[in-house]
Formats: sequence, C-alpha cells, structure tokens
Amino acid sequence: MSRVQHGRPEGLFDGGFPYSTAVSAGPMIFTAGIAPLGPDGEVVAPRDVVGQTRQCLANLRTVLAGHGAGFADVAKLTVYVAEHLQADLYVSWEEVLASFTDGAPPAIVVGVTVLPYDEQVVEIEAIAAPPA
Repeated sequence: MSRVQHGRPEGLFDGGFPYSTAVSAGPMIFTAGIAPLGPDGEVVAPRDVVGQTRQCLANLRTVLAGHGAGFADVAKLTVYVAEHLQADLYVSWEEVLASFTDGAPPAIVVGVTVLPYDEQVVEIEAIAAPPA
C-alpha cells in the first residue's frame, strides 16, 4: 500500500492537481536529475520535448523499481524544460500526466535556459516514498 497521500484543500483553485503530499514514516528516495539518456549514454530524441519526457519517465521508472517503488509512490516531481515557449512546458506536462495513471503528484514544470547534455531539453527529478 502506498504511503503517499496527495492533498487538494478546499478553498483553493482546483486545477486538477494536488497542492501537497503527506507521507507516512519510512524510507524516502531522492533522485538526481533523470536525463533522457539511452543505454549507450546518448541523448534520446534530440531536442524533442515529448520524446525526451517519455525517456526521462522510462528512466525514472527504472530508478524507482530498483528501490521497490513505482510512480504511485512519487511524492513530488520537478520537470525542467529547456525551451523558449510555455507551450513546450505544457506538452511535457501532458506526457507526465499520461504516465501517472493514478494522478500526478504535486509538481512543478520549470523553463530553464540549458541542461547538461548537447541536444537535451528535458530533465526530471523526483522524491518518492516506497512501501515500508
């Protein structure tokens, strides 16, 4: 059973997303920035927001599984998008929503100037609470 409970307090705008997460006591996972790298270390889907978001999420799923966790255990998500249009942030977020079938956790999608790898436009980090 998940230790993560997302909150949507009354009186705040219901934008379809939670504002907070409560986590019962137990282990926590803090990921590094998850880049859209394939097994060969190359950037997957160069300069493609959708393709890179999908690859970052696939890599995140692998990292979480290594700790006995899954997307339902994610308490907080940060998505970095190195593009110039707000629409690119929205497109990335739509991919995140499609992957979190039980609803996305509290998150922020941030437009940034640059990311570590050439041709990289998306990076994702997460905080998760695996089952105790």
